[in-house]
Amino acid sequence: MKISMSGRLHLLLYPLLLLAGAARAQDLHFSQFFEAPLLRNPSLAGLFEGDVRVQMVYRDQWNSFTNAYKSGSINGEYKAPVGRGDDFLTLGLQCLFDKAGTVGLTTTEVMPALNYHKSLSGNRRTYLSFGFMGGMVQKSIDRSKVTTNAQFDGVAFNPALADGETFTVPKYSYFDGAFGASFNSAFGADDANSYFVGVAYHHFNRPHTSFYRTASDALNPKYVVSGGMKFNMDENSFFTLQADHSEQGTFHETIAGALYSIKVGDSPDAPAYTLHAGAFLRWKDALIPVVKIDYNPFAIALSYDVNVSQLKTVSQGRGGLELSISYIGFLDRDNSSRDKVLCPKF
Repeated sequence: MKISMSGRLHLLLYPLLLLAGAARAQDLHFSQFFEAPLLRNPSLAGLFEGDVRVQMVYRDQWNSFTNAYKSGSINGEYKAPVGRGDDFLTLGLQCLFDKAGTVGLTTTEVMPALNYHKSLSGNRRTYLSFGFMGGMVQKSIDRSKVTTNAQFDGVAFNPALADGETFTVPKYSYFDGAFGASFNSAFGADDANSYFVGVAYHHFNRPHTSFYRTASDALNPKYVVSGGMKFNMDENSFFTLQADHSEQGTFHETIAGALYSIKVGDSPDAPAYTLHAGAFLRWKDALIPVVKIDYNPFAIALSYDVNVSQLKTVSQGRGGLELSISYIGFLDRDNSSRDKVLCPKF
């Protein structure tokens, strides 16, 4: 989460302060949001064709001209049928790391997740899912790199002077959580196409996020509405649409776009690999071209934010480079989802 720890801290890198101000009080987000489903909505866990999925995303933002943000996300999911019906249960784990600025403001999150998929039809892939995610968050800074106006002796900066800050511990922890619901179904011939819609509520416990531990620094809840659709153009190509809208306090964000995909190989049902290309738009902020390749069971994607916001003069149009790697596979077990006629997926 890109949030300054106090208005009383004055960092040396003023460009970073300007850029960070635009993201104040907002959660950490990725342009490849579709590769970090648990950060969108815990009820999106398990919407894939397989038994296990592992996804990693790394983001390097604004480091071309200042020591800004380095962020990483990794999530893992395990999906299994429940009983003899068509219901499923998904266990997940979301881990997040973010380091920002001269003082090395570091955020680490570890969030277990649980999602139950309830089948709504005996002859079509239609599911209503309810998910919960909760765990610990730790924030820390390098106190030795904090500089303030109190260390200005009237002539120059004097590191021997006290910085004047009253917090004594350079790190703190708190519990955070989110819950959500989603609807996932199929349509078209042989249910070849699919879509989902979902809504999530993050930070329902309003944790305090300040090194000074004051009640006024409670984190605002965040609402996220998500949607996606995947439909075939022919047996060798398809489109995937994805969109999120989130609101947190006075801030809101909308991101949407599409990928066009083409299968390469002798069999459309088992292509040698699949190529994807497209773009997303974070409204009034960035245009994000994306390229991706699937080489079963792995996939790798690369994207870059082209800044189109009011900060484009300072950033010179540069934004964030993102790289994602994912793995989706089946397990050798009697109740593998590979053998199920109906299964939640997107």
